[in-house]
Amino acid sequence: MSDHNTDSERSEPNDPDVPARRNFIARLGAIVAGGLASLVPIAAGAAALLDPLRRGGGDRAMVRVTRVSALPADGTPRKFTVEADRTDAWSTYADTPVGAVYLRRTEDGVVALNVVCPHAGCFVRLADDRSRFQCPCHNSRFDLNGDIDDPSSPSPRSMDALAVEVRDGDEVWVRFQHFLPGREEKIPV
Repeated sequence: MSDHNTDSERSEPNDPDVPARRNFIARLGAIVAGGLASLVPIAAGAAALLDPLRRGGGDRAMVRVTRVSALPADGTPRKFTVEADRTDAWSTYADTPVGAVYLRRTEDGVVALNVVCPHAGCFVRLADDRSRFQCPCHNSRFDLNGDIDDPSSPSPRSMDALAVEVRDGDEVWVRFQHFLPGREEKIPV
């Protein structure tokens, strides 16, 4: 008799390791197949859940806000609601308020500032004497150009200026967008 086992001797049905190995491989195959099969509905659900967030922000296109003739000639800021069409995964909403801006006529044209305070996201208001902007939440103060007016202001940056175009001689168009509050750098949301 030979000292070496033949292939037929190694895979004898009486070998107790053969069923255990077969069960392990079968179980491992079932786990892998189940995991792969579950990825499809999970990915579809995640895509459906996140789709409104992907679409809701709009294309950051220019939005018509008002006319230059509606702005005081003396440079006093005036607050305007910004309306735009918004679309999510299921619906389109026409002329929906998406925010507000302060518009101000200057010698160089029109300046637009987002009304949201860059510190914590509160709404900045024009001071009673109309000489500066104030945030009622933490007392950040800004001059009429939107620059920080007080060295002790908690705001990490000036008010967020927005791109403005005057079209057809009198229409004021603004590229309206929001930025992350509480950061020194101006990061679009």
